[in-house]
Amino acid sequence: MQRLMRLQVLWGIRKSYHGFHPAPWYLCCRSLSGAGTLRWKDYDRPKEFNFASDVLDYWTQMEQEGKRGPNPALWWVNNQGDEVKWSFREMTDLSRRAANVFTQTCGLQQGDRLALILPRVPEWWLVVIGCIRAGIIFMPGTTQMKAKDILYRLQVSKAQGIMTTDTLAPEVDSLVSECPALKTKLLVSDHSRHGWLDFRSLIKSASPDHTCIKSKTLDPMAIFFTSGTTGLPKMTKHSHGLALRSSLPSCRKFLQLKTSDVLWCISDPGWILAVLGCLFEPWTSGSTLFIHHLPQFDPKVIQQTLFKYPITLCLAVPAVYRMILQQISTSLRFPALEHCITGGEALPPEEQEEWRRRTGVLLSEIYGQSETGISCGTLRGMKIKPGSMGTSIPPFDIQIIDEKGNILPLNTEGNIGIRIKPTKPMGLFMCYEDNPVKTAEVECGDFYNTGDRATMDEEGYIWFLGRNDDIISSSGYRIGPTEVENALAEHPAVAESAVVGSPDPIRKEVVKAFIVLTPEFLSHDQDQLTQELQQHVKSVTAPYKYPRKVEFVSELPKTITGKIKRSELRKKEFGQM
Repeated sequence: MQRLMRLQVLWGIRKSYHGFHPAPWYLCCRSLSGAGTLRWKDYDRPKEFNFASDVLDYWTQMEQEGKRGPNPALWWVNNQGDEVKWSFREMTDLSRRAANVFTQTCGLQQGDRLALILPRVPEWWLVVIGCIRAGIIFMPGTTQMKAKDILYRLQVSKAQGIMTTDTLAPEVDSLVSECPALKTKLLVSDHSRHGWLDFRSLIKSASPDHTCIKSKTLDPMAIFFTSGTTGLPKMTKHSHGLALRSSLPSCRKFLQLKTSDVLWCISDPGWILAVLGCLFEPWTSGSTLFIHHLPQFDPKVIQQTLFKYPITLCLAVPAVYRMILQQISTSLRFPALEHCITGGEALPPEEQEEWRRRTGVLLSEIYGQSETGISCGTLRGMKIKPGSMGTSIPPFDIQIIDEKGNILPLNTEGNIGIRIKPTKPMGLFMCYEDNPVKTAEVECGDFYNTGDRATMDEEGYIWFLGRNDDIISSSGYRIGPTEVENALAEHPAVAESAVVGSPDPIRKEVVKAFIVLTPEFLSHDQDQLTQELQQHVKSVTAPYKYPRKVEFVSELPKTITGKIKRSELRKKEFGQM
């Protein structure tokens, strides 16, 4: 109780007593068709841009002038009934205080680096905006990291500051002597800790007067660490152009957000999708960002949340939608939900159609990387082609290329390439920091080579096949795991599957499927079921793609965002684990 009272004073947290019912009337606000931050064209490259002053402060002004409704900018809840609602005016005030904490109290300067390792707590948004105001490069990281992961990131980045919770603070203290550049440790906690600054207390006492830096559009803004599937994670450095891209017309058309919309992006704060879907995209349009603390993916909680709150758009990995479908036996209509988006891994067409049929809501795909942000997708209003990731979103020009950067004919398998010459598009990463060799390796002629395999049809829709390192080479055939997984998904016995290559003395590799069974098939004879599944795949796709090996498992290894870790299964098959 003491904790909640203290937070009420600082953040305006209120205990929520809403019943389990839809409440779309919470956020009744007219759509401002003429309002917004739409000042640039798709290929404009303004010399200066800062998301805090050019976007956040803009919507603060709209609120003050009565040109935006009363719906909050940030709406945060947790399972305990705590709730935070901040307007754009409050976000501006608090983020200015955060910027002053960084510069005046911590002594951080423009260009310094701050490691940000927080769960889904309101402070995360204050820190990101505060860093942007002060020109401090923020580096998000997942709270699932261990001491060695944190040590690597602090050392390779030469971070001057770190912010985390009391859960990870002991890990940081155990390695701080090995990080000579680190001079500031900020704690988000209900308790104090020796050697750490109490961020909540500092925010409360900090001045709200702050002059935002005049950042150049191409100045560095953030560093995201890649997943490290082919070695240690690389530092992917992004400029303020990543935030500017959300203001470009084609990107605004992608989600078609209104000021009355409530967007829930279910992403871990450690990844680039959180910065885009949980910050830049909704706030560029003056929409409400909804956040559930959600310490873990609980399909029942997600389902209840979509029903209880007036969420109009949901963005999550396929596993989230899959889990919800498995929870409901009949159709379910979420009162306010208008559109759903997914990405992070390929979505089987059958699941896409099943979601539409059971919920009445369209589910479209997006595609992106730490290096690119969201680079292609199916825009709202566009025709959805089940199994396709959609089309490229300007200013990105996506083509399917060969190993030398030549554009391949339509419907031909190749690498997904993003044109970088004569001019690198706004929103594409600057470089792999301190790694010019790796940066040069991904430049392929006039294109950035994503390392992902796909085809493109006559209408420009892109069909994902897999990572270069996911592609299975068997007897001269190159087999994308997604096609096999999609085929398996059509069988009623398969709840989930992951397909990788498995060593074979004759074929080099053969297709192996790791399969999670649906409850109805758990008691079936596994040998017989294996043969049935193999015949099924042969019947729905090219026979050479069928899984010669099948292993039934209780669960698949996944990242904290629900993305299947094929690399882990592949290493296991090749004896590397």
